Amino acid sequence: MQHKNMDLMKQINNYIGEFYISHDRTPSTTEIARKFNFSRSSAQRYLVAMNDKGMLSYNNGKLTVDQMTKLKTDRTKAPLVGSVPCGELTYEEENVECVMTLPTEIFGSGPFYLLHASGDSMEDEGIEDGDLIVVRICEEARKGDLVIALDAENRNTLKKYGGMSRKNKKAMLLYCNKSVYGDKVIYVDQLVCQGVVSHVIKTK
Repeated sequence: MQHKNMDLMKQINNYIGEFYISHDRTPSTTEIARKFNFSRSSAQRYLVAMNDKGMLSYNNGKLTVDQMTKLKTDRTKAPLVGSVPCGELTYEEENVECVMTLPTEIFGSGPFYLLHASGDSMEDEGIEDGDLIVVRICEEARKGDLVIALDAENRNTLKKYGGMSRKNKKAMLLYCNKSVYGDKVIYVDQLVCQGVVSHVIKTK
């Protein structure tokens, strides 16, 4: 174990912050160990080293990050409503799994909802299968926005809005995984936007 691996320390620190945002608590040493594929004792040694460097507070097994006080001051509620495909369009039924709270200092005041990303078509935008997507509710999108879009048959998908096609005058929904999908595009007569991606919370 190399305690001076600052890159890994930063990854652990980011994970702790993201975990706190998602679960309203800090992760256990077991959860940290599982996330980074090392032993629980190694996770503890890393937390002690990070405590010594002032990156966080870890005393008597209690973990505290500097942002926790700020994160608790002003929070907005956002329902987690199932998954959205990052691939071919599929039928989805809205199903509220739970209601989460998000710090307005980081996310803004919303209104928001959250979705699980499913599939690989947005990996070039840093969105991977299983990530939590924070979506700001709005009906309009600008070219380049990552949107939750609805087609004429009420099927939804997560794609990048490419604006209107000059050739067929239809709205373009772009895949963002060039190595797998190339320049594949979904065309819809009219963009029906169910929200614009605000943030991505990594879960792996």
